Amino acid sequence: MGMMTQWFQTYLVGRRQYVRTGSSASSPTLIVCGVPQGSVLGPILFLLNTAELCSLIQGHGLSPHLYADDTQIYGSCRPSASLELQNTITNCVDDVSMWMHSNRLQLNTAKTEILWSTTGRSHQLPQSPLPSRH
Repeated sequence: MGMMTQWFQTYLVGRRQYVRTGSSASSPTLIVCGVPQGSVLGPILFLLNTAELCSLIQGHGLSPHLYADDTQIYGSCRPSASLELQNTITNCVDDVSMWMHSNRLQLNTAKTEILWSTTGRSHQLPQSPLPSRH
């Protein structure tokens, strides 16, 4: 094991946390994943972990925006291509779900939403919901 790997391991492995309210405190519990909240290394590890997700979304011709545990996916098209964009978004969300599953994460479908907007031709927006293939 290299020196850099050992450094990361000492930073991330064997940490404990507890909850304190007033003068009462819980028993310390071993933390098995994550980084210390507020750490300088946390944002860097987040970027390293999510770079692949951004590339996956961009591979569908869409734009990602990530903040903390929230991911937004943006796309645009001419009104005549709305069905094609709908299919692209569906395929992208399916791939994101598979990526999350392979990284031991879970897509919260109850919080997954699609927002269609237009510059003034609302009659040209898709009328049917996106198909669910999860």
